[in-house]
Amino acid sequence: QDETSRMNQSYTQFPDCRRDVGMDQDSLDLIAALASGGDSRITLDPQSGLNKYFSAPYPRHTLAYASSTANDLSADAFAHLLRIKSQGQERYAIHLEQLRGRIRAAYKLGDDVDIVFAPSGTDLEYVALAAFMNRASGGLHNILLGADEVGSGCIHSAHGRYFASETALDHRSKKAVPVEGFPAISLADVPVRCSGGIARSSHEIFEAIEREIILAQSDARHALVHVVHGSKTGLILPLKAELDALEQRHGGAYDLVVDACQARIKTECVQDYITRGAVVFLTGSKFMGGAPFNGFALVPKSVVKSAAALPTGFQTIFRRAEFPQEWAGSDILPDTENSGLALRFEGSVFELERFQALPMDAVTGVVRAFQTAIERCLLAPLDIRPVTASPDPEATIAASFPLEMQTLATLDVSMLPGLETFDDAVDIHRKLALDGLRLGQPVKCVRKDGLWGGTLRIGLSMPQVVAMHGLEGDEAVAILERDLRLVADKLLASTQG
Repeated sequence: QDETSRMNQSYTQFPDCRRDVGMDQDSLDLIAALASGGDSRITLDPQSGLNKYFSAPYPRHTLAYASSTANDLSADAFAHLLRIKSQGQERYAIHLEQLRGRIRAAYKLGDDVDIVFAPSGTDLEYVALAAFMNRASGGLHNILLGADEVGSGCIHSAHGRYFASETALDHRSKKAVPVEGFPAISLADVPVRCSGGIARSSHEIFEAIEREIILAQSDARHALVHVVHGSKTGLILPLKAELDALEQRHGGAYDLVVDACQARIKTECVQDYITRGAVVFLTGSKFMGGAPFNGFALVPKSVVKSAAALPTGFQTIFRRAEFPQEWAGSDILPDTENSGLALRFEGSVFELERFQALPMDAVTGVVRAFQTAIERCLLAPLDIRPVTASPDPEATIAASFPLEMQTLATLDVSMLPGLETFDDAVDIHRKLALDGLRLGQPVKCVRKDGLWGGTLRIGLSMPQVVAMHGLEGDEAVAILERDLRLVADKLLASTQG
């Protein structure tokens, strides 16, 4: 009876936690660990049991198609982490080294690729700056693409500045203050959409990047060129043809940084970017399906060997085990543990391995069913349209995008009453999230009457694809259509007061 009372109290603390989780002390300890070792974004609200993005590091009853923002942990991953924790976690450095090997294996990468771990995708920007900061006497010129579509904090971290009031090391910082030890860093934010919200073409992006590279050379600065492989709305810019042209015309004057933080990227694409010498950013907490927050950078070993010593300010941001031992200056980092972050990485890699083991035709089948359900159950009944992840206004969701981008749809809901503006969509997104339906956050990519219009995003995650691929016949289609009809019903209900 005491145990039942205690468990009921635990469910009060985490009201949306699935009852089959079994809220014993081990589960509570795991949740506490998964919500530790990060900045304030990871903190769980004491009343809702959710973080600021309305997600949580445990399985929930809430219906969620929100992998473009953040995930709740799947029941399988939660059970896996309980086993890991009960067996006794390895020391932080050992655990991360094991994960390095598993990530390489998942993406079929060789030992010539190293991996840097970070508390979030936003922190990964520091890694790229450190990797290339010694390439020119004048410092760095960081060419960021679509800051609004890759994360709000990146505008600071890409400038070599703190982006929050504290770090994962509990260091009290101040937003926009430079991290000690970086050279001069200038920043160019190249928009990926025009002022009307329409995606710019790859060639337009190429021309804008080329101008910035030439500007960097005139200032004796080395350029970092960001590639966005999966923005908040699924954009991939610039494309391979433009990357080839940049190399032919400006090779040696810049290095590539690939923001694939959504993790909507095929193995072959990862390998192609690595072959180009790029540093590739990935996070485990979006399409990958792990608990928020965690990120890692794939770094060619040749880049690690040629990098300068780490900036002294990294002592406030990173731990020693998170960097390869071969990286100059890594010995200045604190040799401390972050078991919560290690568990978040473990859960993400667990989901990555399961997904990567699926046959491609199985993945394709689930993604096609998802797209069909969007058309039948959302677009047609609500008379709304998708925001295309392409500069071609005639592009359709199902036919024109790479498969990995078809796991995400951005919906223009600005024609629905009460959802006309971006602020309306933000309000509805929050209300729905607290009422059992969590979707991807609105993005400013639609114009209506001179204002940013309302949008919402619908996204699959790796664990959802894994769960659906094993169903028989049309069962996956039935589940997707049932879920998205519920989304449509809730959206309609929200417009009626």
